Amino acid sequence: MACLIAAASAACTGVTWCFCTASASLCSSWCGNDKPSTVPPSAASGRKRSVILLALSVVVALIYQYALAPNYGRIPWQYLSDAWSSGCESQQGNAELMKACSGNAGVYRASSAAFVFFVTFGIAAACKPTSNREAWPAKYILFLLLCVGTIFIPNYPVFNPVYLWVARVGSVLFILLQQIILVDIAYNWNSAWLDHSDQAELDEGPGKGKKWKAAILVSCGILYAASIAGIVIMYIHFRGCATNDAFISITLVMSFFCTVVQLTKSETGSLLTSGCITIYATYLCGAAVSKNPNASCNPKLGEMSTWSIVVGLLVVFISMMWTGWSYTTDKRLGGGSAENAADDNEAGDEEKPKAGGVVINNQSDGAANTPLTETATQESGPTNPASFGSSWKLNAVLALICCWYAMTLTGWGDIEKRGNIANPDVGEASMWMIIVSQWISLLLYLWTLVAPTLFPDRDFSL
Repeated sequence: MACLIAAASAACTGVTWCFCTASASLCSSWCGNDKPSTVPPSAASGRKRSVILLALSVVVALIYQYALAPNYGRIPWQYLSDAWSSGCESQQGNAELMKACSGNAGVYRASSAAFVFFVTFGIAAACKPTSNREAWPAKYILFLLLCVGTIFIPNYPVFNPVYLWVARVGSVLFILLQQIILVDIAYNWNSAWLDHSDQAELDEGPGKGKKWKAAILVSCGILYAASIAGIVIMYIHFRGCATNDAFISITLVMSFFCTVVQLTKSETGSLLTSGCITIYATYLCGAAVSKNPNASCNPKLGEMSTWSIVVGLLVVFISMMWTGWSYTTDKRLGGGSAENAADDNEAGDEEKPKAGGVVINNQSDGAANTPLTETATQESGPTNPASFGSSWKLNAVLALICCWYAMTLTGWGDIEKRGNIANPDVGEASMWMIIVSQWISLLLYLWTLVAPTLFPDRDFSL
């Protein structure tokens, strides 16, 4: 009997050891560092884990805003109750405004924790570029501790007004960055397809590049048709108040004006680029009118039903995660071309076979059959400033996104004219910020069209 017990105990011990070893290995592969420090990181190294942490911060912000903040008065500890109500004295006497004020402060708590996290590790990445892909289990624990710690900090003055204004400034910077990136994308799309056309003419013979030019024309038709359809739909469903009518009309006039200038006065623009800007302007106009808190001209406002609440929160969460993911690619962070972006899609977090020659930025130079020793890899990796000098940019962009989502969820700090749990990103401030960002985008594109003509002696090429 004793032998059976000993055998069973040994078997349990062995299974437990295997389970713990496998769990640790899985955790290390998912959250840890699986590349040697001598391998240069790209600008987007650690991107997947960072965006997951951003997603976690948004979830915490929504919990604080719509679950914890409305019930702070039920907290038996008077200190916490006072901490969550501080700075909201002007709303006393109105229970709804008090909940909105403390709810905004709840968002600031989670957002500020993420902001401090990304700023801190951005500085760390500037000092030690490989830190973006190291010690992620500890980083997640640290972030959760930061979130818990903010619960005990009074709203005033740390979160309102100090962090509120930090978030406002950071959000404006992110919006400006958005517009610059999107105008650049529109130009790059046209340039890339024209390059394909020229290459097809050289490789396949005369006339073979016409398919790419035809694709450009078809894309232009689709973009303009979609824009016109969108404007018509907005005129049908979102009319009824002067604000929405003005936004839609300005979008139509400015988009038409930019296209006319591109066709008649510009030497650098293209119809495909104008189509991209037009469809983007139409999208921003639709986003702006859908944020209008006036129900008489916004039929898309959700009612306070369980389904509307779930859909509203889910849409906001997905849109924020898409923003965090799409604006942290290696190319958008200035990390180089797609061929160089080994970590862009987390491919850089996996070991790749060594190529021949000297490896710089994951590109091989030299004979394919020349062996590359580990010593050569270690010598070439750390001395590459292009690879090691840009890993901090990921944290900088995510810090700005933290500011942006805090303003989106709180209506830029507005207490009265803001949305509810079924429409968390609705509000006059959000509406105006979106339409202003559209105007900035259109004016920026217009400037790129006329600047080379106005200043012919200056070089505006990228």
